[in-house]
Amino acid sequence: MADGVVQVALPPKLIPVFEGDATYRVAYGGRGSGKTRSFAIMACVHARRLAEAGCNGQIICARQFLNSLADSSFSEIKEAIASEPEVLGPYFDVGVNYIRTRDKRIEFTFVGLHKNINSVKSRSRVWLLWVDEAETITEKAWETVLPSVREDFSEIWVTWNPAREASATHQRFRLNPPDDCRGTELNWRDNPRFPAILERLRLEDEAKRPDQYRHIWEGDFVTLVEGAYFVKQLNAARDEKRIGRVAADPVMKVKAFIDIGGTGDRSDSFALWIAQFAGREIRVLNYYEAQGQPLSTHINWLRDNGYESAEIILPHDGTTPDRGYDVTYESAFMDAGFDVDTIPNQGKGAAMKRVEAVRRLFPSIWINQETTKAGIEALGWYHPKIDDNRSVDLGPMHDWSSHGADAFGLMCVAYERPKARPTSFTLPESTWVV
Repeated sequence: MADGVVQVALPPKLIPVFEGDATYRVAYGGRGSGKTRSFAIMACVHARRLAEAGCNGQIICARQFLNSLADSSFSEIKEAIASEPEVLGPYFDVGVNYIRTRDKRIEFTFVGLHKNINSVKSRSRVWLLWVDEAETITEKAWETVLPSVREDFSEIWVTWNPAREASATHQRFRLNPPDDCRGTELNWRDNPRFPAILERLRLEDEAKRPDQYRHIWEGDFVTLVEGAYFVKQLNAARDEKRIGRVAADPVMKVKAFIDIGGTGDRSDSFALWIAQFAGREIRVLNYYEAQGQPLSTHINWLRDNGYESAEIILPHDGTTPDRGYDVTYESAFMDAGFDVDTIPNQGKGAAMKRVEAVRRLFPSIWINQETTKAGIEALGWYHPKIDDNRSVDLGPMHDWSSHGADAFGLMCVAYERPKARPTSFTLPESTWVV
């Protein structure tokens, strides 16, 4: 260290991120980029500088989920100190379950925001909050934890591998970053120390797991989750150009297939697919999803988008009164002037019946990509819940993707539902022609 400068090795793309003053410093990208180790090293550099400046307090290393110290950034901080034995090693006391500067001025604290976010709020003298693996941090968590970092010169660092464009972390720090933010995208090719063992893994993923490669190594958003129900079907649809531009037939009936949500902040999302049944084809035209909104919002969307004459197809719970308004979705849509068809309960195993219906019909499905991106993302994410101890498929995982996938499944069930045959009749004998 000369003239207050600590010299450590960083990937060149990260140097501007740590130059000068900033409240926020962020980096995002794929595996092998060196971003986590680099941020761990710089957190140690920061701790050393704070201690030498006479500051007392803590550096918080947070992740969304942390059940034990082994799930935290503890090992990264420990390895970062070991990787710089001259500029960091002499300045830190590393114990079995603690890391602090030798003068005990600055201590590292490891927190899981999912269960212990309030513990961050109660802490004082937080000079740095580093949130690693930040993709899954919710907007509510960000709103809660950020005001807790309130010293005059406190900083907030964020690192993550992007998965969803809709994630709160992407929206807050990449799409619309704070004014006082320095950030960059960092991937494997930006790491001058990219190890040979990771290069072998990268090439293997590129050759054998192309569906996952760009997310894992190039920092792209997830389009298909490994093990998801419709991976093969979506890949085939893309290869066959059945996901692209699909126009509506102006003389054919438009149908809206719905998975019912609810009202309130914690309710399930309301999801809706717009489609036409054109002979042996299903033409998917649009997708809509909203959370916690009243039924009038969904009806207005239909009308505003030219679907005021759509036939509404509801799942069996369309006849169940909404908790907040004591009316059924079926009756409410009818009162709004829509034709409504409610699909009967499919009974035990209904979710998997929808999955199988989608798989059977996907070769006949054409999807308009521009207006259904969020819905396609849900289909690519929809995956089973696995009992890891027995490797048993416990059925579809109920998460953000369930609602769009269930509405899509309802569409396929409705398409396959047996149609009522016209009553047969016999011409009277007097009309026979001989």
